[in-house]
Amino acid sequence: MSKNLLEQLREITVVVADTGDIKAIEKFKPRDATTNPSLITAAAQMPEYQEIVDQTLLQAKKDAGAGATQAQIVSLAFERLAVSFGLKILQIIPGRVSTEVDARLSYDTEATITKGREIIAQYKAAGIGPERILIKIASTWEGIKAAEVLEKEGIHCNLTLLFGLHQAIACAEAGITLISPFVGRILDWYKKSTGRDSYPAAEDPGVVSVTTIYNYYKKFGHKTEVMGASFRNVGEITELAGCDLLTISPSLLGELQATIGDLPRKLDASKAASMEIAKISIDKATFDKMHAEDRMAYDKLDEGIKGFTKALEDLEKLLAERLAKLEVVASH
Repeated sequence: MSKNLLEQLREITVVVADTGDIKAIEKFKPRDATTNPSLITAAAQMPEYQEIVDQTLLQAKKDAGAGATQAQIVSLAFERLAVSFGLKILQIIPGRVSTEVDARLSYDTEATITKGREIIAQYKAAGIGPERILIKIASTWEGIKAAEVLEKEGIHCNLTLLFGLHQAIACAEAGITLISPFVGRILDWYKKSTGRDSYPAAEDPGVVSVTTIYNYYKKFGHKTEVMGASFRNVGEITELAGCDLLTISPSLLGELQATIGDLPRKLDASKAASMEIAKISIDKATFDKMHAEDRMAYDKLDEGIKGFTKALEDLEKLLAERLAKLEVVASH
């Protein structure tokens, strides 16, 4: 009996669920889970998670104290909501959850360091150690430098919104635990800029980008793990079979599970060792130069930070509306 693609993928790659939907995580039983502001905002609007949202808001109201304004309560609840979801997810999975630092701090090294420590402190207060948390930070130069400080304190980081080799090398040189190169968003950019409506999976620009990063890391013995993310189709996933980790949405996990067929290994650390690859050293000037020259990485990093920022603003609005309703109920 042939195995499905998901079973075969699990034999060579760590499968991670890319969702804030706890029911989906229970269904697919991944080792790890990642969340981001868009996913948390989507989950917060699902009726089945109303209780998590309400409990977080009521606890924030209590902790903020009698004189707190609605804005102060919402701000406190907002900071805790991702951790509230993370704690629920950690009850189901055996591994790690990624929790994202506020995207509005992406160009502020000191504020990102502070926020990373605060997230770890919240998990610690709930009895969860730092080995089960990845602090998710955008791959700006400032974000990478913040993560470098956190890693030295034993706080593991997941550098997200990663689109170019320059970002990946800077992360490896900074001793980052894990990076999340965005496969599908790279494809989106190329489709838009070339006018092509599709690419064969092996030539998909996102697949090519992650393959290049993976081979570079393995060639030069970097310990940073590569976790392909943001997939648009199953072909992108099967072309990266063998990658350290892949974080996959519930719909694509379902498709992999429903498909029977052979899944050959595409990425192989032992093969990377003999490849001809030039070594690059990244300082801020080199990073800035390579980033400016890579239009795709430049555009997608900027767009990604703006997109996550908008999701955060939507979430704050949602929490303010919910708090107002809870206060009306409490006053009756």
